[in-house]
Amino acid sequence: MSRNLDIGLARAFLAVADSGNMTTAAARLNLTQGAVSQQIKRLEEAFQCMLFDRTRRGLTLTRSGEALLGPAKRLLDLNDEIWREMTAPAIRGTVRLGMPVDLIAPFLPPVLEGFVEANPQIEVSLVSATSPELLRRLGGGDIDLALVEEPLGRSAGECLCVERLLWIGARNGRALGKRPLPLSIVSEDCAFRPAIFEALRKKRMAWRTVFENGTIEATLTTVRADLAVTALLASTIPSDLEVLGRDSGLPELPSFAINLHRRPEPSPAALEVARHLRDGLLANTRRSA
Repeated sequence: MSRNLDIGLARAFLAVADSGNMTTAAARLNLTQGAVSQQIKRLEEAFQCMLFDRTRRGLTLTRSGEALLGPAKRLLDLNDEIWREMTAPAIRGTVRLGMPVDLIAPFLPPVLEGFVEANPQIEVSLVSATSPELLRRLGGGDIDLALVEEPLGRSAGECLCVERLLWIGARNGRALGKRPLPLSIVSEDCAFRPAIFEALRKKRMAWRTVFENGTIEATLTTVRADLAVTALLASTIPSDLEVLGRDSGLPELPSFAINLHRRPEPSPAALEVARHLRDGLLANTRRSA
């Protein structure tokens, strides 16, 4: 007797396998952790085997999970390919894509690689601003898509990946030891600002801002000059700066989600750009894991 595999369960399995924990997978799928846990349980019950080993460090694939990984990826790839081929008309138009400047260099080239060649009739116009400003512009209809940094949790957007927010400073710098702690922050509208200040308040650590309301390049210049420390997402940290870990005495910072937002009733061109961003960013995340 034939059996049919639920595509939604396969997506949940791959999300957990890629991330190694239910919380990140739930954020990526925009579901609750409990819902993802139930989906994995249903899949394990269907196959009558355990797909993950549960440890304190997270979830790792069992032998059965490893056996399922490749076929599940091929199944989803084929499913998505069928939908694209059966539903995709000739797409053309202009898409205004918003991204914070710190995400452009590490994220845009790999995820949009090959897009222009594959979609010659779609023109992408890039708008750079802080995440809160981009969401305001999206709400006002000034842009079509926004790839933004938001605190981990429920969001109106689609979570494409989760990044750690880390303290950074000049190599062998002395700014870390100064009190009040000198901070360099891009602007008052910076998405990380509330999380940074809240972490310092909980640590009861005094701070002062030495630079704000400038560009990311100017902020990094103050850090390189050892005038201050700042915080960036792990994948956006320049190689010439030093990550300030737990031994620095600074409070631990929360993780942030990279979320994709789109305006209501997006155009076919905007949906195609969104699909390419999603596929490209998830593939890039898997390669980096």
